[in-house]
Amino acid sequence: MIITLWHNLLGMEKHDFDWHKSDIHDELMEYKEARGFIEKWSEISDVVYTYTRAKWTGHSGIFFPLPRKYFVWGLLYMFPKYTSRWLFFIVAGKLVKSEKIIREVRNPLKISKLDKIAEKYNLNKDNFCAVCQKLLKYWILLK
Repeated sequence: MIITLWHNLLGMEKHDFDWHKSDIHDELMEYKEARGFIEKWSEISDVVYTYTRAKWTGHSGIFFPLPRKYFVWGLLYMFPKYTSRWLFFIVAGKLVKSEKIIREVRNPLKISKLDKIAEKYNLNKDNFCAVCQKLLKYWILLK
């Protein structure tokens, strides 16, 4: 119930089954490549996020690819990590006077992701990236 309410709040796009299946697979591969406790935990949270997003979208045929005990650990990292990113982009969108609310949870530390977000929301890439870079100086993000 809490997970559904949280995904409703984030309001991310819903995609077809194959998109979500591929997304989970990609995150699982990143988890397998991760080294160190924090990096592994972060990647588990990504797998949990992509899985719960697929379930929220309505794809009941998607299965969690890790041991069940990892699910709760992933949730503990997922909520603050993705909520922080979501709030970051809401604020960044207001600062650049975006006509639409920016609903994104991508890693704002990666310029290539900022460029894609700016393009998606019809924003000036240089201005959007500059605002995000300034905002990152004051924003706490989990990686």
